[in-house]
Order: sequence, then C-alpha cells, then structure tokens
Amino acid sequence: MARYGAMFGPDITFLGVDRCDLGDPGSMAGADIVIVGAPFDGGTTHRPGTRFGPQAIRQACYLPHDGSRPSLALRVDGLRDLRVVDAGDVEMYAGDIEASIAAIETAVHTIAASGAIPVVLGGDHTVALPNATGVARHHGFGRVSMIHFDAHADTGDIEFGHLHGHGQPMRRLIESGAIRGDRFLQVGLRGYWPEPETLSWMAGQRMRSYEMTEIVARGLPECLTEAFAIATDDCDGVYLSVDIDVADPGHAPGTGTPEPGGLSGRALLDAVRRICYELPVLGLEIVEVSPPYDHADITAALGNRVVLEALSAIARRRADAAGGTQWDPMQPLLDGR
Repeated sequence: MARYGAMFGPDITFLGVDRCDLGDPGSMAGADIVIVGAPFDGGTTHRPGTRFGPQAIRQACYLPHDGSRPSLALRVDGLRDLRVVDAGDVEMYAGDIEASIAAIETAVHTIAASGAIPVVLGGDHTVALPNATGVARHHGFGRVSMIHFDAHADTGDIEFGHLHGHGQPMRRLIESGAIRGDRFLQVGLRGYWPEPETLSWMAGQRMRSYEMTEIVARGLPECLTEAFAIATDDCDGVYLSVDIDVADPGHAPGTGTPEPGGLSGRALLDAVRRICYELPVLGLEIVEVSPPYDHADITAALGNRVVLEALSAIARRRADAAGGTQWDPMQPLLDGR
C-alpha cells in the first residue's frame, strides 16, 4: 500500500503538513491524525465531481501552506499541537465500486490500527461504508457510534440495481453490524426523500434523526446535547460523518444533491467543534464537496474549515485533559490571550 499521492492534480498535502506512506509504518510513527483522500464519485445519483473534492479541500485556504493554523477561538494550533500527516489519496478503480470500497477500508483500518485518528476527505458518501467499517474493525463492531450530518438519510436499499452508492451507506453499515442502529444519530435531514418504506426501516433500527424542523424548533445546541448522551451510551467512541450538503446551498453550492433550508456554515463549524471537543472521536470524514459546481471555492473552503475545526477541537480536548483545564469560549476574549 505505497503512497499513491493525489489522483487528480498535483500531490499536495493538507495545508502543507508532512507526508506519510501507509505502506511505511515508520512514516506514521507518533501520528495523532492521518489524513487520507478517497476521491470516489462512482456512487453519485445526480451531479458527479466529488472525485476532485480531496484536492480542493486540501488547498482551499488563503493563508500559506506551512503546516500551521492557530485557532483564534481555541488557542491551539491543530496542525502543530497534534502530529498531523497526509497519506495522499487511496487509488480508486474507475467503474469498480467494490474494489474501490475495499481499498478505502484497508487504508482506513491501517490508520486506525496505527493508533491515529483517520480523517477522510471524500469523495461521495459511498465512502462512509468503508470508512466507518475500517474504524469499527479496529475498535470493535457495535462499539462505535455515528453522528451523521446530512440533508439526506442515506439509508436506501437497492438503488439503480446496486447495493452500493451514496444514498445507501448507512443502511449497509447497520446491516453489517459495524454501527448499531440505536447509536446512529443523524442531524440536518430535510427535503423530499426518503419514501415511507425507508423511514419505516429506519424506525425499526431505532435510528434517531434530527430533522431541520426539529432543529429549528428546539435549537441545534439542545439537539446536540441530547444526541451526545445517546452516542456515548455503551459505545467506546464516535465516528463523525459530515456531508457538506447539510449546509444550506447558499453556504455550500458545490455539491451533488443540494437541498435548500440547511444549516449555516457557522452552525456547522460550531457543531463540529463541540463534537470533537466533548466526545471521543475515533474517525471522521468530510464528503460530497464537488468543485465543478462550486462558486469562488465557497464549498471547498467550508470543507477545509470543517477539518481544521475538528483538529483544533481535538487538540484543545487533549491539552485540557493533560492540564486539568476546561475550555471556556469567553475566556480568550476576557483575558486578551
């Protein structure tokens, strides 16, 4: 499993962090975070282009690509306070979903087994199946809960005659036992899919879906607090899946299946920060960034910041655990730090 580099464009790393090679364990020695690209869009049902997502997310920033990003809010540098390395992209096989899924699962499991947290840059949401499975193979099937941000439930069964695609990974994960249905939390659902039969299947699995109507009525912070209690009950950690289309298309136009009425970019970043600071995150992904449909890199920039917010929060969580401190969002403003 030699380092493949970037499949689409120059071989750059995420904002200039060091490279690693999944085939060389020494290159990952001491890594806290391993970033890997899954440039697969063979499971899309509408607009393709997410194969270009990893490249866009890695470079979407106006600051120097110097491997450093001090967080103004959290007063840590997620790229330096943690050891963050980039393994490049997993080699995808054009037209072969099964082979691509297998390659991604192997890569993610290799990262998780090394002791690092895998951060996967998609790709369409098909890749959630191998990503979460790779993490669960290391930590134990049924021991990892899922918090899933998306406009869509992605719990379809057979679509266009196939078991795999970007509208089906969550059903496959539950069916396999990798993730328990009663520890599967979905945030931001809205629109006009799925049909009643699929909703009935979801209810039978005891999934918990926070639709946008509920989020608007109760407030996102309250919904997240409730979701956290479920996610941490009888599980060892959380897998975070962020489909960029959870954000309103005005904040993330570059995606394959845009659905009006979603979260703001600010709300999404705040939620990711809370999850990665308050919960033991074992892996995460950002998917469905489709640069061909983006405008002024709006979507790629949001995807980049989702990753940075997650890494900064993980760094703050570890620093506070080591120092016996507790992050207060107001304190940096009060003491001038």
